[in-house]
Amino acid sequence: MTWLLNSPQQNLPMILADNGFDVWLANTRGTRFCRHHVSLHPSQPEFWDWSWDELVSYDLPAVFDFVFNHTAQKVHYIGHSLGTLIGLASFSEGHQEDQLKSAAFLSPIAYLTHMKTALGVVAARAFVGEVDRQQASIFLNALCNYPGVDCYDLVTAITGKNCCLNASTVDLFLQNEPQSTATKNMVHLAQTVRDGVIAKYNYGRPDYNLMHYGEARPPIYNISNIPKDLPIFISYGGQDALSDVEDVGQLLDNLKYHDVNKLSIQYIKDYAHADFIMGVNAKDIVYNQVVSFFKNQQ
Repeated sequence: MTWLLNSPQQNLPMILADNGFDVWLANTRGTRFCRHHVSLHPSQPEFWDWSWDELVSYDLPAVFDFVFNHTAQKVHYIGHSLGTLIGLASFSEGHQEDQLKSAAFLSPIAYLTHMKTALGVVAARAFVGEVDRQQASIFLNALCNYPGVDCYDLVTAITGKNCCLNASTVDLFLQNEPQSTATKNMVHLAQTVRDGVIAKYNYGRPDYNLMHYGEARPPIYNISNIPKDLPIFISYGGQDALSDVEDVGQLLDNLKYHDVNKLSIQYIKDYAHADFIMGVNAKDIVYNQVVSFFKNQQ
């Protein structure tokens, strides 16, 4: 849904389709579009026993397998926000190496130490361990009372001061976002903020981590392991409170040995997090660049 908030003439999937690309949109598990399971129901706690580790190790590879089996063609990947974290971590583990043609990361979140969004900072401090659904509900109800969190302006509270949003598109956004996710996923993202590393889920006790990983601390996702010859396009904004410029700088430092001819970087001074998916000028500033980038990899 996120990719389709702008009009058909202004959203990236339709623009890519108009340029001759097959476009496949993936849903993240737990959202209202993705509630089915072979044996579990969303009312069961087991249904929600996952974090973005599972999206990296299982869900994204399954999406690639599905598309590749239908097309027999390598995939151009596009991620925004959490979709960038999933892609970066998954590609660093070598999951899609034989099926991946190139990757575009819009407003990438990998390192989150300098995140400035009020809602995000409060959430990162609050999600320090597993909480049940009732506790999560109490937390969300209390969140809007925190100083600096304006839940009447939820887009800004989550994403920063966006420059280029249309009021009707924001209304559509608020009808569809934010989508549901696992509390464990929020805990994992909070760990990413607090610990300053991109690592697997920390179970909070060395013996639990040992049981899951064979070591006392969660393994690190080494972003520099992404194949050096993979064509990558990164676009980030100067006003983004989630994907802070300093954090993107740390991500780019992880890619300092990447083939310079395979790495394209776009910095947009006035853009914040939501501008990349809802900006009235996103087509002219970002999407046309993405289309050109993909066409250059054909």
